[in-house]
This record gives sequence, structure tokens and C-alpha cells, in this order.
Amino acid sequence: MFYDLHLVIQTLMGWSNSHLYQFIFEKKFYIGNPELIGMYDISDDRVTKLSSIFDKPRTKVLYEYDFGDGWKHDLVLEKILDKDPGQRYPVCLKGERNCPPEDCGGIYGFNDLMKILKDKKSPVYAEIKEWVGENYDPEFFNLEMVNEELRYYKDMDIGI
Repeated sequence: MFYDLHLVIQTLMGWSNSHLYQFIFEKKFYIGNPELIGMYDISDDRVTKLSSIFDKPRTKVLYEYDFGDGWKHDLVLEKILDKDPGQRYPVCLKGERNCPPEDCGGIYGFNDLMKILKDKKSPVYAEIKEWVGENYDPEFFNLEMVNEELRYYKDMDIGI
């Protein structure tokens, strides 16, 4: 279901599932939570199967999260693989760099945040470092840790 995909993305990004979201296919087919978004023509993500849209390679869907910050992600199906009975799903195969912190102001706010974190002489460095946490490293990525967190992605189902 698309709702599960939303929870997986939230887990991968390290976000808290606390903002509105939607999936858009071909700029006209919307998938999300009709009660939260309040659209009468949005398909319910809890019943819409991924296979109903992602049916062939190169299928693209836009994922929007936190309409205030305006995060937009192009999701592209690269290929369909047979399920490996010995593999636990979902699984992250590779990645790089840390994800932007939640509520950082979208891509422009994140870029500003990165500039500040590189400049310890900035007047707001200490404040920003405290906000993101002393251990936040934009270059950090740990595949094993990501896959451990994916084991519990349904715990993100806290609602907004």
C-alpha cells in the first residue's frame, strides 16, 4: 500500500510522520489520506496498492511531504525483482549522506543550515548546532543502522 511506502520514506529520512503528505502520479492522480488532506478526489493510500501504479520500470511518482517546507521527491521504479525468501523487507540496498532534519525549512532552509554548520564563526552556529544535535553529521550514513530501523517502520504509524 502507498501508506506503507510513506512510512518507509519517513523512516529512511529520519522524520516523524507529523506533516501532511501525498503522492502524485502523472500530475493528475493523487494518493494520500483523504481525511487529512480534505480532497474528495484523492485515492486512499491505505487501500491503494503500489502495483496499481508501479507496474513497469521507469514509472515515476512524486512524493510531497510537509507542505510548508515543501519536500518533493521523485520516486522512480528501476526494476521489479523476484522476492528473495531469505530477505527481510523493506531493505535499503545503498545510500549516502544524512537526511535533512525535520522542519528545517525545505531545501533552501537545509542549504542555509549546511552553510551555518560549516562556519563555526557564524553568530547562529551554536544555536543551530543545539537544534540539530551535537552528533548531527550531514555526511554520515550507516546502511546497517538504516536497515535495522526499517524493521520497525510501521511504528511510525502515530498519525498526525
